[in-house]
Amino acid sequence: MDDPKDILARILADGAKAITPDASAVEIHLERPRNPEHGDFACNIALQLARTLKRKPREIAEQLRAATASAIAQSGLFDSLEIAGAGFLNVRLSAGAKLAIVKRVLAEGEDFGRSASGGERIQVEFVSANPTGPLHVGHGRQAALGDAIAALLETQGHAVTREFYYNDAGVQIRNLALSIQARARGLGPGEAGWPEDAYRGEYVQEIADTFLAAKGDADDLEAVRGFGVAALRREQDLDLQAFGVRFDVYYLESSLYTDGKVEAVVKALTARGKTYEQDGALWLRTTEYGDDKDRVVRKSDGSYTYFIPDVAYHVTKWERGFSKVINVQGTDHHSTVTRVRAGLQALGIGIPQGYPDYVLHSLVKVVRSGEEVKISKRAGEYVTLRELIDWVGRDAVRFFLVSRRADSEFVFDVDLALAKSEENPVYYVQYAHARVCSVLAQWGGDRAGLAGASLAPLTLERELALVRRLADYPEAVSTAARELAPHSIAFFVRALAGEFHGYYNDERILVEDPSLAAARLALCAAVRQVLANGLALLGVSAPERM
Repeated sequence: MDDPKDILARILADGAKAITPDASAVEIHLERPRNPEHGDFACNIALQLARTLKRKPREIAEQLRAATASAIAQSGLFDSLEIAGAGFLNVRLSAGAKLAIVKRVLAEGEDFGRSASGGERIQVEFVSANPTGPLHVGHGRQAALGDAIAALLETQGHAVTREFYYNDAGVQIRNLALSIQARARGLGPGEAGWPEDAYRGEYVQEIADTFLAAKGDADDLEAVRGFGVAALRREQDLDLQAFGVRFDVYYLESSLYTDGKVEAVVKALTARGKTYEQDGALWLRTTEYGDDKDRVVRKSDGSYTYFIPDVAYHVTKWERGFSKVINVQGTDHHSTVTRVRAGLQALGIGIPQGYPDYVLHSLVKVVRSGEEVKISKRAGEYVTLRELIDWVGRDAVRFFLVSRRADSEFVFDVDLALAKSEENPVYYVQYAHARVCSVLAQWGGDRAGLAGASLAPLTLERELALVRRLADYPEAVSTAARELAPHSIAFFVRALAGEFHGYYNDERILVEDPSLAAARLALCAAVRQVLANGLALLGVSAPERM
C-alpha cells in the first residue's frame, strides 16, 4: 500500500521536472510542520530550484502548483497545495486520506512500519564479552542496543546477522585460569601465592569447586583454563537467553590464532611495507591513516597487541560478504576504532574507508533507594545483568537501556523501573497496550471486522492527533534504522501511549452510537498494533493485562 507521502514526493518531482530538466538533481524533502494548521506536509523544493533557475522561489512555487494541480486532484489524497512564506509548499491531506492510515495499520498488522527497500547483508556484532565473569550491566546495554539495531535494520529489508565475538585468548583469560587455580588450591585474596591480577568474585570459587568435583587436576593450568572458559560461556549464554537475545554466529578469538589468520595479517602488512622494527617490537604505520602515532603490532616478547587480532577478525567479516558491519561497544573502545580501520586500510584489499561502523555506548550507573549500587555479591565488583533482570524484570531492563542515546550516560533507577506510574515509561507504554486490549475484550466483537468500519465519525482533535501519530510510525522506524538509534522508537511509543491515555481519559470508546463506537474501536486497535510493533523492535513484550 503506497504511502501518501511517497505519492506526494513523486507528484512534486514530476512537477519540478516539467519546469526544468535540472530538477532531477534536486531531492524532494517532505517534513511534518510543527503547527498542524500549516498542513500535513511542507516542502522547500521551490527554494532549492530558485538557486538553479535564478528566480524568485514564490514564482517557482506558483509554477509547481499549476504543474501538479491535475495529479494532486486525481490522487484524491490531498485537499490543497498552498504557498507560504518565501515559497514553501504546504500540503493538506484529505480527511479520507488521513483516516486511511487506520485501515492500513489494521491490514498490515505486524508488518506495518516495515519496508522491502533494503537488501544489504549486514552484520551487527555486540556484547562480545570476555568469558572471564558474568555479564554486567554494560553488557546488558550492549545487548539491548545491538538486538534493537538489528531488528530495526531487518524492518528495512536487510539480511542481518547477529554475531558474538568470544575473546577467549590473551592475558585476561590466563588471569582467569590462574584465579580458578588459586581457589582450587584453597587460596584466597591476599594470601601468599594469590595471583596479582586475579578475579575475586564468588563465581571464581564456584567454578573451582565444580572443577574439583569433576575430578579436575588443579595443577593442570590448561585444563583449568578450558573448564573455566566453558563454564562462563554457558553462564553468559543463559544470561542472554533470560534477556531474550539470540545470536546467529559465535566467533572465537582463539580460532584466529589456530587458523593462522593473525599471522597472515601481520605478514601481509609487512609485505606491503606498512610495518617497521623498533626497540625489538614490530610497529604499524597507523599515522598514515589518521592515527596520532604508530602502534605496536608485535611486542618485544613476541606476543601480539590486542588490536591485531581485531584487524584479522574484521578481515574475516569482509571475506564472509558483509559489506556493512556495525560494532556495538563501550566508549572505552574509542581508541580501537582508528587502529582497526587503519589496519584494514593498510592491507589494501579493497575494504572501504570507515569500515566498520561503530555505535559506542556510555556507562550505566545503577541506583537503588537513592544510592548507587556498585558491588555485586556474586561478581564482587559490578552489578550483573542477571541481578538487574531479577530485580525489575526483562522488559524494564531492555526498555530502559535503549531509552537514551547510546553515547549518553544512563542512570538506571531500580525504584523507577518498579513503579506502576506514568513516570515509569515502560509501564506507561505497556499499560496503554493493555488498556486497548481491555476495551476490545469488553466490546467482545470480531476484531477483524474493525478493518471495514467507517472512520468518518472520527473528527475530534485528539482522534486526529492519534491518526497523525500512527502515520508517522513508518518514517520513525526508517529513520531509527538509518541513524542506528533505537532510543527514538522508545520516544515514539512513549508519545503514542501518552496521546492514547489522554484520549481514553477524555472520551468514551464504547458509546451508544454504533458507527462512532466502531470507528473509535478501529482507532484503538490501530494504536494497539503500533504499540506492539514498536515494543517488539525493542525486545519488550506487549501484555494484554496488567
